[in-house]
Amino acid sequence: MKTELVVKDNALINASYNLDLVEQRLILLAIVEARESGKGINANDPLTVHAESYINHFSVHRNTAYQALKDACKDLFARQFSYQEQRPKGVANITSRWVSQIAYIDNSATVELIFAPAIIPLVTRLEEQFTSYELKQVSGLSSAYAIRLYEVLIAWRSTGKTPIIELSDFRQKLGVLEGEYSRFNNFKVRVLDPAIKQINEYTDITVKAEQHKKGRSVSGFSFKFKQKQQAKIEKPVDPKRDPNTPDFFIPMTDAQRHLFAHKLSTLHEMSEYSVGTESYEDFAKRIADMLLEPEKFRTFYPLLVQVGFNP
Repeated sequence: MKTELVVKDNALINASYNLDLVEQRLILLAIVEARESGKGINANDPLTVHAESYINHFSVHRNTAYQALKDACKDLFARQFSYQEQRPKGVANITSRWVSQIAYIDNSATVELIFAPAIIPLVTRLEEQFTSYELKQVSGLSSAYAIRLYEVLIAWRSTGKTPIIELSDFRQKLGVLEGEYSRFNNFKVRVLDPAIKQINEYTDITVKAEQHKKGRSVSGFSFKFKQKQQAKIEKPVDPKRDPNTPDFFIPMTDAQRHLFAHKLSTLHEMSEYSVGTESYEDFAKRIADMLLEPEKFRTFYPLLVQVGFNP
């Protein structure tokens, strides 16, 4: 299975912007499309993102995906981001749109977009400092804040820890608007804690936050994170083996279990395993636990393959 790599200049990783979940996903798919197709990114030729790609990567319902992409096209054109760039005469504080043109084509269920000139070098420049990660690492994240936090963290992958990030700067990096969650407890409960929880469940890293204070008030955060260990497989698994054999079982990493459990939780075929009115998130957690049981794994195996599991 090919690796779909997202590459962003660290100036963009550290930029201030506010995009909702669908808009962030659309930007990421466009970056991947530019790299995978070999077309590259320029200020003249549109990049095409298919609704089918959005559905497959992020496990969303087809009708939901169509409407979400339509809405994202309307809003993304007005979105701006701010970043800093070192110039001979000093630091330039730059503000730009994300796209100079965007369209949704109903008949083909596709989005065509052209990145704004200012953003092009930030997503194509591979020399100097850049951050890369596999798109699948954020495909299970349903919080826009979680995606932004993951990107901020992996810019420090070589050290596994970040410096102290001042609270006001950190809020901007996550895309929290001025006036949103202004009380610290609301920010922590509604933004930071859920983002960390999703990252720990669905990505390839586990992270812990440390609060820093000035006087009695929290003034900033630092983070420590580490790569999750891959599950050890005692013997090679032949993907052509008959999954109906009594001992058929493929161990999955914690990240894989939670990612594919999240995908399975949205399938109609899994509804018989749901309990009462539990949320998709709670259902996904139970499925992740069930995937540890060989019998349940064999039962779910055809559906796992259906949502992209590749042994």
